[in-house]
Amino acid sequence: MTRSPDESGVPLPGLTEEARERLEALSTPALWVPGEYVFHEGEPARRCWLLRRGRVLLSTAVPGRGEVVIETLAGGDVLGWSWLRPPRVWSFGARAADPTEAREIDIAVLHEAAERDPVFGYEVSQAMSGLLLDRLQATRARLLDLYGNPEAP
Repeated sequence: MTRSPDESGVPLPGLTEEARERLEALSTPALWVPGEYVFHEGEPARRCWLLRRGRVLLSTAVPGRGEVVIETLAGGDVLGWSWLRPPRVWSFGARAADPTEAREIDIAVLHEAAERDPVFGYEVSQAMSGLLLDRLQATRARLLDLYGNPEAP
């Protein structure tokens, strides 16, 4: 059973109720005010956040243009994927656009729980990878809209 971000502290579709409760127990509340930075590009990536409410802007530094927003995340999204692979540093910066509420997960704690219970670890990785694939597809769609199909009439 999946829940909307307003019904549970862990807005991660595809989890069983047991896994959702366990992930909730591993996470802590996080709140940001508009303009507050969650993390900066290049810093170590040791956490991720399951966004419940509000919006977070992902940005990158572009020479000659400064900080450029590349994506806006909202309730139901996962913030922070850079911990998945070395060098485990943030590829972008993130700051709150609105008052934002999330659940913060320390990746070392999540890894330890997943090693102790591989079924739980698999379920969480499947749910997170589903959201990551959704984000990739949305990025592709935005690129198609931006650049269009040069072969289209």
